[in-house]
Amino acid sequence: MKKFNIEIAVGFFLLLGILSLAYISINLGKLEIVGKDGYTVFAEFEKAGGIKPKAVVEIAGVEVGTVKSVGINSDYLAVVELSIDKDIKLQEDAIASIKTKGLIGEQYVQISPGGSDKLIANGGKLRETESAIDIEELISKYVFGQV
Repeated sequence: MKKFNIEIAVGFFLLLGILSLAYISINLGKLEIVGKDGYTVFAEFEKAGGIKPKAVVEIAGVEVGTVKSVGINSDYLAVVELSIDKDIKLQEDAIASIKTKGLIGEQYVQISPGGSDKLIANGGKLRETESAIDIEELISKYVFGQV
């Protein structure tokens, strides 16, 4: 009978350990098991600069969404699909910029709020965008005296 109780205790702690690892993996990996409530907004950029899906979307340094997908349209512009939290309301004249954290850090989308009274609806488009800065292009211009 004692051996059976020890086996149950070991099994319980093993199960508890597996559940703890799963919880930590989900939180550290920022996985979404259940989709977040939010709405979709699109932005077109001349250069996407290597932005990837699941990149952060920030307003004033606060995370307000994620990049869902990156594609290209018929005009050869990069189309970035953004998922914005439902509590955040974007004005029609908001500006989306692709930025880099640090000198060679990860890329993210920064949104600068506008002053318009009109808000962007689900599936709407940000008209004002700023493409990513190409560091290599800037360095080559400086080296060859074009700056």
